[in-house]
Amino acid sequence: MKDLKHLYELERLLEDANNELVRQAQGEGRKCIATVCENVPEPLLNLPGTFSVRLRAPRTGSMEMATYYMTSFLCEYTRALLERAMEGGYNFTDCLITPDGCTMLNRCIENMELLHTMEKPDFFYEYMEIPMKNDENGLNLYILQCRNHVLTPLKEHFGIDVSDSAIRQAVAEHNRVCQLIRAIGEYRKEEHPRITGYEFHILTMATYVAPKEMLIPVLEETLEELKTREPDTKKYRARVVLVGSEVDDVDVVKLIEDCGAYVCADRFCYGSFPGRDEIVLTEDEDALTQVCRQYMNRAQCARYMNQEKIQERRAYVAKLAEDYHADGIIYEQMKFCDPWAYERTVGTQVLRDEYHYPVLSVDRPYAVGHSGQLRTRVQAFVESIEIKKIQGGGK
Repeated sequence: MKDLKHLYELERLLEDANNELVRQAQGEGRKCIATVCENVPEPLLNLPGTFSVRLRAPRTGSMEMATYYMTSFLCEYTRALLERAMEGGYNFTDCLITPDGCTMLNRCIENMELLHTMEKPDFFYEYMEIPMKNDENGLNLYILQCRNHVLTPLKEHFGIDVSDSAIRQAVAEHNRVCQLIRAIGEYRKEEHPRITGYEFHILTMATYVAPKEMLIPVLEETLEELKTREPDTKKYRARVVLVGSEVDDVDVVKLIEDCGAYVCADRFCYGSFPGRDEIVLTEDEDALTQVCRQYMNRAQCARYMNQEKIQERRAYVAKLAEDYHADGIIYEQMKFCDPWAYERTVGTQVLRDEYHYPVLSVDRPYAVGHSGQLRTRVQAFVESIEIKKIQGGGK
């Protein structure tokens, strides 16, 4: 296929946390609000005068110093973040808002604070408590936490407008990004997709790490470009849904597709499901409550432990596999990630035994690079799907 016009510039954008669009927005006087988890509602961080960045550590090398402070038994994502912070890699941010998505993230950010890794004199940290059940008590907690640890600090420290109208404006911008990502993602359902899973991951990732309004023209142009793009006639050997924990290393999807498996849908942190679902607001309730309710109800995070949520997560993945015509599911988890380790173990069995999908279950390092072990396992999984098709098996 012909290269997408903006793909190279977006690949370059993802090579540095302090990317070109971040620097441009800060040059305009806007505040950079950093976070490390999908459980912080994005629109609340993208109010007039601010923009959000989900922290990552591209081109991660040694994590020796972070391991010294956090031990080798914590997930590499948190250690990579701490290592990069100690190197001064996040000094461009103006504050960091983190939820207690897991204890490892908390330890990571606490170490950043204790080690005085951020240089800006007015920099501040905020720690949020996130509900573990999506019920009325959980919603009340969520609203309170977002007001006390997001809206109030932004207003007090930076004079940001946190009114209902400002939140609605941010939601409208957020929704436009979601509409474009969803429309682009629809092309992955085609028998001969006109966009690769890798290209789609690049587009989606960019919307998490740069000011959204700067990316809207790029997404609009890409969508128009795809309407007339000629797909490759060579079919992938299998179609898979990639499910699991944090994936910000674009080489993960590239490695899978190099093995002949087309990543047709993505249900992971930094993915488009459910992270790029629109937020529908009405006029009969305040915007903050509606944003929190929809974030909580749609969440597929392993932190939510009530039985309805647990069962919903497996059904959600199975529905994605059905809608995007997947032959199998790759269930991944960052090594030493406790919440997703339990989720992956049980979810793999449920999706295989109750929903009858072939499932590859793997744990992986933060930076995959050219992992021979992962490549071998994906290749074997693709071959097993092919054999099942030859033998006349179902999905």
